[in-house]
Amino acid sequence: MLVGKNLTKTLGNKSIFENVDIEIAPGKITCVIGPSGTGKTTLLRALCLLDLPDYGTISLDGADYFFPRLPLAANEAPWPKVTAVFQSFFLWPHLTLRENILLPARNHNPKASNDIEGLINLLEMRDFINHYPNEASIGQRQRVALARALILNPSYVLLDEITSALDIEQTARILTKLLHLKERNIGVMLITHHLSFAKQAADQVIFMSDKKITEYGTADILDHPQTERLQRFLSLAAVGA
Repeated sequence: MLVGKNLTKTLGNKSIFENVDIEIAPGKITCVIGPSGTGKTTLLRALCLLDLPDYGTISLDGADYFFPRLPLAANEAPWPKVTAVFQSFFLWPHLTLRENILLPARNHNPKASNDIEGLINLLEMRDFINHYPNEASIGQRQRVALARALILNPSYVLLDEITSALDIEQTARILTKLLHLKERNIGVMLITHHLSFAKQAADQVIFMSDKKITEYGTADILDHPQTERLQRFLSLAAVGA
């Protein structure tokens, strides 16, 4: 289990989120929704310990990190057990897509050269895997970024709006693949604005607003919100759909 308790983060004098409790369970998909600027991405970065929270505790399968604290030492880092994929793909332009996937795995997965074949099939990348990033579409590069995370054999994958620049068909392809991660007992946290996917696939939906988690539960909360704030958010989302 990946657990954050009483997490608080500020930047200068600005509070980003306050006293947040969150759990990401193995084999479950957690969708995080909410208005822009409510701290969703910063919370994701805190959970994978890329941007340490100011206060609180993060527990990763029994290993506890208490804050405030000094930066992590190399032997304390939770990576690649926890791996994140962001909207910016960070692909090396001079390497092929295959090489981009394999590069970070060389120190973490001695079977990467074999495992990549399964990922190529899973994410349907056979036709473009030997291209360079500038020869690939956004959707293809997104699948490569996801494969690069998965080849590290993480227990938890944290995804930040990875479909925001994709069309409907590309989005459906990526989001469908996330169900395969669930079948492999990988815990998935997905920041998303695709409420239809959250309704279909999420085991847990978390709504963030006003610097905190305002409501959470199963996907049923998207049809039967309990707070006025979530009701208003869903109404606005329906208008913009």
